[in-house]
Amino acid sequence: MNNMQWLDEVKFNEQGLIPAIAQHHQTGRILMVAWMNRESLALTAQKNQAVYFSRSRQKLWHKGEESGHFQTVHEIRLDCDADVITLQVEQHGGIACHTGRESCFYRKLTPNGWEIVDAQLKDPNQIYSSNAHTQVMQNSTAQAESVEVLDYLGKMMAERKQANPDSSYVAKLFDKGLNKILEKVGEESIETILAAKEYAQDASADHKNDFIYEVADLWFHTIVMLGYFDFDPQIILNELARRQGLSGLVEKANRTH
Repeated sequence: MNNMQWLDEVKFNEQGLIPAIAQHHQTGRILMVAWMNRESLALTAQKNQAVYFSRSRQKLWHKGEESGHFQTVHEIRLDCDADVITLQVEQHGGIACHTGRESCFYRKLTPNGWEIVDAQLKDPNQIYSSNAHTQVMQNSTAQAESVEVLDYLGKMMAERKQANPDSSYVAKLFDKGLNKILEKVGEESIETILAAKEYAQDASADHKNDFIYEVADLWFHTIVMLGYFDFDPQIILNELARRQGLSGLVEKANRTH
């Protein structure tokens, strides 16, 4: 984008910043909110990758520069007052939040207060390199309650199975029936195989992230398939444990719940 006159229509605040809301380009889910200055917004438009401005570090922040979880930008929109930006993005690695979750908005207000409702997909210690900024990030997540991913997904499947098909992607899959779910499992299997072959040929960070992303998609849709039959994902872990002679440990763990 060579003509930069469009930037003059954007109303930056007194600090030269504008809030930017990143949404998943397919589901519309809000992943994060950050700030942009004129330069970062221009770079985002030029690179089609999200570049923000870090107020704490007072510098440009290319999302994913430390974690590898880059954001490919499909669309940039400006609101009616020209003082808020929305980005439609593909979140590489499936994690936007520094706590290791898909979205920074993982707490929901309930009668018991703020409840963590999103699974932690990856330990932040495995995401970030060791530096001062990372230490601050890790310390801020140390007090966050961890959520067992499979347990969370199992409960989510049970809830979405009874939900309005228009309310979520999973509810829509359940509504379309078993054949559609199996079709998705097949598609994700093929995409996982292709991603594995690409990574085997070129072990770059991009191919690694794509491979991980496709495996996550395959596992996710397999759990949807289990949910169709009202199977809890834990039964698969129990079977794997039995094969490895660990069934006694699993039984003991189950008694603690």
